Amino acid sequence: MNRKGITRYKVVITLGLLLAGTNIIGCGIRENKAESEISLQETVLIESEESDSYQDKNVDLQETESVPNNIEEIQMSQQTFILPEGETLETRIATPEGYERIGAEEGSLTDFMRKYAMKPDGSPVLLYDGREKYNQNVHAAVFELPIEEADLQQCADSVMRVYAEYYWQNGQYDKIGFHFTNGFWCDYVTWREGHRVHVNGNNVSWSKDASYDDSYECFVKYLRMVFNYAGTLSMDSLESKTISLSEMTVGDVILTGGSPGHVVMVADVCVNEAGEKAFLLAQGYMPAQEFHVLNNPLHEQDPWYYETEMTFPLCTAEYVFDDASMIRRLSY
Repeated sequence: MNRKGITRYKVVITLGLLLAGTNIIGCGIRENKAESEISLQETVLIESEESDSYQDKNVDLQETESVPNNIEEIQMSQQTFILPEGETLETRIATPEGYERIGAEEGSLTDFMRKYAMKPDGSPVLLYDGREKYNQNVHAAVFELPIEEADLQQCADSVMRVYAEYYWQNGQYDKIGFHFTNGFWCDYVTWREGHRVHVNGNNVSWSKDASYDDSYECFVKYLRMVFNYAGTLSMDSLESKTISLSEMTVGDVILTGGSPGHVVMVADVCVNEAGEKAFLLAQGYMPAQEFHVLNNPLHEQDPWYYETEMTFPLCTAEYVFDDASMIRRLSY
């Protein structure tokens, strides 16, 4: 079985601080997911190396230094944002002074994300096999989002899992569906009825192989199939449209489609009286790992990404997005 490829990029960016020698890797790679003809014959998993080689696959951000240049920045650095006793996203991470969380209707995706359970404060990000991720300096909090015990649920897969869990828990089953990289539409309702996906090279089809099953276990089997054959390429080309930074809200993403590619999702939004927004960004990564809220490398004690400071190339805690066209709204 072939392994997923890994591409390494070296970026040096100055954004009021120096991120030197940063190695950038993408995630969400599936075998032969070219933008033209895609072979889906084989399920391909990335097998993690032992710790000595695994270290090379992660970004090792060097210590950064920034000097506050005005009173507002000094006040920001003194505010406490992480509330250790908080058990949900909303109660774990406080908004900046002068900002309030945007309104959210009960049952909305924003409401779902804010009420989502978080692991205890200080928890490490774990890989799919239970080992700790090498770089533990990029996250502010870790979601209790389920993760499969295989190297499947990487970056795009984590975003798909959030949407799928949201719709499944709210009984909106007909909204659960994702494109494979070759364009095949794989929806949960058809799977629930007992149809199963058959892959023969680049040809994909349904076949009635099982009985009706609406259990959570069957739902998870469906997701595992999706994670094998969908990723940032399909999300980029088939399931998203470009929006402006000012439009960005919970559930939107910043996305680089490719092999490798990467995606982060907006987990929460707050706004000040001037209408300026700030965002919490969350990600999965590779190897497959727990979904987590990212730190902001511009001010690591404050995880919010402020609209007024977000310029492109945009440097998140573990990846650099090249331009504003990567801000996307998903069709889910």
